[in-house]
Amino acid sequence: MINRAELATFLRTRRDRLRPRDVGLPDGQRRRTPGLRRQEVAQLAGLSVDYYIRLEQGRGPRPSRQVLAALARALMLTGDEREYLFRVAGEEPSPVPGPRRDVPPGIQYLIDSLTDFPAYVVSAKYDILAWNTLATYFVGDMASVPPDDRNMIRWMFARPPDDSYWDDEHAVAFTRSVVADLRAAYARYPGDQSINALAGELLALSPWFAQMWAEHEVAARHPMVKRVDHPLTGPIEFECQVMHVQDTDQRLIVYVAPPDSPTRAAFRRLAAEAAAASAAASAAASGAERHPAGSRHDSQPVTVSSIRDRPHSHGIR
Repeated sequence: MINRAELATFLRTRRDRLRPRDVGLPDGQRRRTPGLRRQEVAQLAGLSVDYYIRLEQGRGPRPSRQVLAALARALMLTGDEREYLFRVAGEEPSPVPGPRRDVPPGIQYLIDSLTDFPAYVVSAKYDILAWNTLATYFVGDMASVPPDDRNMIRWMFARPPDDSYWDDEHAVAFTRSVVADLRAAYARYPGDQSINALAGELLALSPWFAQMWAEHEVAARHPMVKRVDHPLTGPIEFECQVMHVQDTDQRLIVYVAPPDSPTRAAFRRLAAEAAAASAAASAAASGAERHPAGSRHDSQPVTVSSIRDRPHSHGIR
C-alpha cells in the first residue's frame, strides 16, 4: 500500500538537496530556501505543478509507475533511492535498463591518481570502461581496442580448452568468481540483451564457460590473491581488490602489494617505463612539429604494447 506521508517527506527531502545547476537550470534570483522549487521539479518530470504539490502534501491520486520513473529522473535518485521511491508509493521497482557505462568523474580521477598501482573500472558485464597507465601492462592498451571488444570475460574464454591457463588452479578460481558475478548481473538485469548475448556466445564458444555457467554459482566478486608470470617482470603476486561503485553497479579493480615486496618494486619499474615511454612520445611529437616529415628527426612514438596478446600473459586477469 502507498505510504503517502513517507512519500511526501521523501520527495521534499530529495528536492531540497538539489540545486538548479545540478539539473541544468539557471540559478536565477536569490532563493529564500535551498533546493529546487516545486514548479521546477514538476517541469523536469513533465507533471503539472498542482499534481506535484498534492504529492508533497500527501494527498491526490496514487502516482503511476511512469510518474514515479519521471520523478526519479528529475530528482536524480540513486538506484537505492529509486527503489525506495517505488516501494513507498506501493509499487514494485521496475528493473533498471542495463549495466551503466558512464564512469563517474571522481572514479576516473581516483584511478588516474594511482600511479603505482594498476587500476581499471569494469561494468557489471565486465566491459573495461576506464583504466590508468599502469593497467595497460596487464589488460593491454584499451585505447586501441574498439569498445565492443573490451570484454574481459570474452578474453578469458577465447582460450582453447587445452590451454595451459586451465591447468592453473588460481586462474580457474579467479575465472569461476567472475562467472558467478556475471550470473548475479544476469539476474539484476533480466531485460538486458547484451548480457544475454554474451552468455549465449560463450556457451557456444567455450566448454569451460558452459560448465561453470551450468553450476549456477551466484556471488559478487571479492578480493583474492593472484599470481602472474608477467612477460616484463617475471613472476609476481598481488592482491586483486574489487570495490563496488554503488551508484553505477561498476567495479573498481586495483592490484595492490605491500610497500617492500618484489611485486611493488615491479609495479614501480613498470610505472617508470610508462613515464619514459610517455616522455619519448611527447619528444617525438614535438620533434615532428619542428621538422618536416621524412627528416632524420621523424620517428614513431614509443607506445605501450598490448600485454594481453603476448604469449606468456595467461593468468594476468
